[in-house]
Amino acid sequence: MIKPIIVSGIQPTGNLHLGNYLGAVKNWVDLQNSGKYQMYIFIADLHSLTGNMPANRRRRQIIETATELLAAGIDPKKTTLFVQSHVQEHTELGWIFNCVTPIAELERMTQYKDKSQQQEKNINAGLFTYPVLQAADILLYHGNLVPVGQDQIQHVELTRDIARWFNNRFDNYFPETKHLLTDVPKVMSLLEPEKKMSKSLGAGHVIELADEPETIEQKLKKAVTATSGGGNAPGVRNLMLLLQKFSAPKIYQKFAKAEKDGSIRYGDLKQAVGEAVSVYFADFRIRRAKLLSNPNKLEKILTAGANKARVVAQKTINDVRKRVGTQ
Repeated sequence: MIKPIIVSGIQPTGNLHLGNYLGAVKNWVDLQNSGKYQMYIFIADLHSLTGNMPANRRRRQIIETATELLAAGIDPKKTTLFVQSHVQEHTELGWIFNCVTPIAELERMTQYKDKSQQQEKNINAGLFTYPVLQAADILLYHGNLVPVGQDQIQHVELTRDIARWFNNRFDNYFPETKHLLTDVPKVMSLLEPEKKMSKSLGAGHVIELADEPETIEQKLKKAVTATSGGGNAPGVRNLMLLLQKFSAPKIYQKFAKAEKDGSIRYGDLKQAVGEAVSVYFADFRIRRAKLLSNPNKLEKILTAGANKARVVAQKTINDVRKRVGTQ
């Protein structure tokens, strides 16, 4: 039986935090372990070039992101894990797709507008054509499904459109990729719970998977709770979400009941969240440290992943070159 192909990537812009984990990584591990799919997961270092990260930090972060994915449960025996730039066919297909994609379609993309506001002094062409390279990332492996939350459906729709434009012009070849809509809990910043948890807001806003228990405790002490709105306050809802995801059900139910009857103590809630997160990621921290102490093993895993991906990528590019007339 031919398994549906799933393709997804993550930018190496910072250590994984709880938002990354609940929003993407946990789901990847569950899909991988279901045995129902052929999985490609990549470190999107080329996409990260659209930002302002220095080169040395990018090199280090590629290693750390790959390490953390493995420590979180991505299994190189079940999933093809690789670094995007190690498979050069991504950029060639991205350029070819640039040549079939109308500018008007890219102007509609909300991510370009959002990113441009975040880095007003560095609005580069890569930010604009980012979704085209993303389509190449997926279609290079004939991806059938892309696991996304509701806010990312627009990108998968564009990927489907690009496949259709290419197929209409150069004969049917690419599949029309579909989104695999997943229940993505929206984890919010600890200090500004109206905003999504993001490293760009500052270290105190996020809990990293690698944070030690003392660090988690300190960050949660400063977390915003019910300055107004009681149990419906964004900060309280956020902490209750984290408790629900990482603690034993009976602990969550105890605090949910206390929240309902008004007896909840937010200091106790913060402590419970801290303990739950610390215990949940204890094995992750051990695996991460072990992998970081063995860079040769990590290099072998990423090289093997790139070699495996390249076999598929080269076949796709050879087929595409024949269709467009460059070979």
